[in-house]
Formats: sequence, C-alpha cells, structure tokens
Amino acid sequence: MSITDVLSADDIAAALQECQDPDTFEPQKFFQTSGLAKMSASQVKDVFRFIDNDQSGYLDEEELKFFLQKFESGARELTESETKSLMAAADNDGDGKIGADEFQEMVHS
Repeated sequence: MSITDVLSADDIAAALQECQDPDTFEPQKFFQTSGLAKMSASQVKDVFRFIDNDQSGYLDEEELKFFLQKFESGARELTESETKSLMAAADNDGDGKIGADEFQEMVHS
C-alpha cells in the first residue's frame, strides 16, 4: 500500500509545505490539509498501520519522529518538541505509545 492510494498526492504536498520548517508542524492542520481528517475511522486506521513501521500496533516516539517521511520520503524529521507534542496529543492512557484507536481519535478531534 502507498499513502497515495488513500490520500491525494496534491493534498499531501500542500500539508507538507505548511510544515516544512522545523517546529511548524501542527497535527490538526496537517490532518485537515492532507485530507486525513475527512477519512472514515477504518481508513484512518489503515493509514495508522502504514505509519507503524514495526507493525507492533503502536507508534512510539522513534516512529513519530519520521511521521512526515511516511507521507513523502524526502520530508523532514519532526523535531524533538514536535514529536513529544504529537505523542502528548494522542497518548490518552499515558503509556508512552499511540494505539490505532488513539490515533484515530486524535485525527478526528
């Protein structure tokens, strides 16, 4: 599966353009611009599985650091503060990782 199987390449490019500079990544803005926020819960969970590199069922900080690169290989890494902010926005149970349900809730919040 490629991310462009479910999201428009133009929408992804626009979302990445908005956060190309370090410390400008805003999750909700990214989800809106990329089209992720308009997807169904099951489609968002499909995207989650694509982002989950080790297929553990969870995203940890190391995977989140490369979040943007899952949408386009040449995209930048998230900064440490962006990574921690993204984790805090979704990790509802405080276990230090984001499950598919938590990710879906964050995208649709």
